[in-house]
Amino acid sequence: MAWEIKTHHGIHLPQIGWSLDATRRAGRSFVSHAHSDHMARHAEVLCTRATARLMRARLPSKQRTEHILPFGHTEQLTADCTVTLHPAGHIYGSAQILLDHAEHGTLLYTGDFKLLPSHAAETCATPRADTLIMETTFGLPRYVFPPATEIVANLIGFCRDTLAAGATPVLLCYSLGKSQEVLRALAASGLPIMLQSETHRLTRICAQLGLDFPPHAEFDPATHAGHVVICPPHSPGLLKRIPAARTAAVTGWALDHRSFHGSHHAASFPLSDHADFPSLLRFVELVQPKRVLTLHGFAKEFAATLRERGIAGTPIGEPLQCELSLG
Repeated sequence: MAWEIKTHHGIHLPQIGWSLDATRRAGRSFVSHAHSDHMARHAEVLCTRATARLMRARLPSKQRTEHILPFGHTEQLTADCTVTLHPAGHIYGSAQILLDHAEHGTLLYTGDFKLLPSHAAETCATPRADTLIMETTFGLPRYVFPPATEIVANLIGFCRDTLAAGATPVLLCYSLGKSQEVLRALAASGLPIMLQSETHRLTRICAQLGLDFPPHAEFDPATHAGHVVICPPHSPGLLKRIPAARTAAVTGWALDHRSFHGSHHAASFPLSDHADFPSLLRFVELVQPKRVLTLHGFAKEFAATLRERGIAGTPIGEPLQCELSLG
């Protein structure tokens, strides 16, 4: 018998009484990572140690019960279902959940994931599963990211050229995930770096959890000159304090020139923490599911692509998120 899968502010599995990345308060929910569009003030959560710590920092709750699992450790979730968490490669601590039910078989839910290596996340795993629920943010053939080494080299070049011109390079990155990836990617450059206050706070937590970072400081308007500044994309207050700012958007959507038509940024770099189209196909190939359920981004289009390739693909959600769409 197939898994029954319901969608309402996330995914709910009535057979086991758990939700997956519920975005409104639920009794029990797996939380794949600590981005705001994947968590809420649930009564009970199942997640990794890093996600639990980051949730406490971003969404405090004295009543929340945490069930923390290390990667690769299998536990009994219900009388007839076991659970194992595997790295998703999206941000630090991000996880996929693999459920093995005595009657319904195995189900893998990816959450947001990145198959290629990341500078600041654990390497994505590809466990086998009968049913695969996967995010498809970049589920069209036109989304093929350049090699990360090339993107980082161009990013470093932009920063050095901007500093040489007497201006301040400001890299627009979400405070959790992309900022830590960019900070670590810039390590070999030796560039002096400052972080916006919330980005600095979350980076400090990631360091406490075991992630190493190059030297950096919290943004100081009095001494920022000569530094690379990393801050969230919507930081008008901070940008007003940088007289000669040259902004660059760091996002997978930079690959789509239509999204950035008329952008007022000096540059954009397609460094993403999601899987591109070839990686999505490769992931399905490695997991070898009997059926695939797609959600987020181009869910309908990617499901159609799978069907053209003889794989049972069905979209189960409308677009619920966008990584960083500017312009």
